[in-house]
Amino acid sequence: MRVLVTGGAGFIGSHVVDRLVAGGHETVVLDSLDPQVHGANASRPSYLSPKAELVVGDVRDRAAVDKCMNGVDAVFHLAAAVGLAQSMYEIERFSDVNVRGTAIVLESALKHKNRIKKLLVASSMSLYGEGSVSCTMCGTSDPPLRPEAQLEAKDFEVHCPKCGEVAQPAPTRETARLVPTTVYAITKRDQEEMVHCVGAAYGIPTVALRLFNVYGPRQALSNPYTGVAAIFSSRLLNKNQPVVFEDGQQTRDFTHVSDIAEAFVASLTAEKARGVTLNVGAGRPHTLSSLGALLAKEIGGVEWKPTITRQFRAGDIRHCTADTTQLERVLGFRPRVLFEDGVKDLVAWVRAQKPVDKVDRAMSELTERGLVG
Repeated sequence: MRVLVTGGAGFIGSHVVDRLVAGGHETVVLDSLDPQVHGANASRPSYLSPKAELVVGDVRDRAAVDKCMNGVDAVFHLAAAVGLAQSMYEIERFSDVNVRGTAIVLESALKHKNRIKKLLVASSMSLYGEGSVSCTMCGTSDPPLRPEAQLEAKDFEVHCPKCGEVAQPAPTRETARLVPTTVYAITKRDQEEMVHCVGAAYGIPTVALRLFNVYGPRQALSNPYTGVAAIFSSRLLNKNQPVVFEDGQQTRDFTHVSDIAEAFVASLTAEKARGVTLNVGAGRPHTLSSLGALLAKEIGGVEWKPTITRQFRAGDIRHCTADTTQLERVLGFRPRVLFEDGVKDLVAWVRAQKPVDKVDRAMSELTERGLVG
């Protein structure tokens, strides 16, 4: 097939492109080469497959999108403004890129609706908010966001919404109640719903992949709003201790980027992958402190002695782990890379980089806006 990958020069997109090219697909990439991700005066990334056609342009540029859509058999829509905390004060930009950009991609795709066989969109686990929890007395539930008064009291765990006891995190299914807690999460929900709605109306098979915490080579280490693995790596490489909110015991479902890419490509041809939303996560939670300690060990030359702030950020969650039952049923696939092996792979790449540590500046921006409590 000829496949369009929006955002295909980015962290996740470039790995998807690699898999597509390896599978014999003709691949065209539309990417704005955002300076926050790629640096100032960015050109074609050296890691982007030379077999992929690159068009430098914005998904909000209708002419650029139309140019890339010609002759396309499938669309992988990954282009987005990314950063949960940043979305809380760059509200217009995140809404414009993620929602209006998706609208333009969809309108362009409809001009070729008789040709396009599959339309995929990258969604996010951030839609779930706190995720599902289990209470010994009340069973499983999907709680609301932790109250600010509770967080101010330094009580960081999630409580059962029925009896008030501390609840244990449980694997979160795609049918869980959606509780988006940031503007970014709201725009990802909008992207999902727009893609499925338009696909159903025009008979185009669609897939939304809710990605959990993706990590691995090519993540933007100088972007202070990227994933926590990259942020910690940047600090440690610069001999600075990472800043950890709350108490460091919050967990995330860290999923290696190679598994994410495999899920995207598997969705392209899987017969059951039509009008579905799938979690893509490893299904194994790890604390932020355990991630940091392992990164410090693998990087070497620096101890793990983070600044534990016991503060909280607006919109942050405590735990969220993927239930991958649907992923396995629809795609016949589940992530394979073990956490320890994935971190070693990340660090092998990190050691060759020279990131600029911008975390302190990002912290100042959040604090000035009252987004840190």
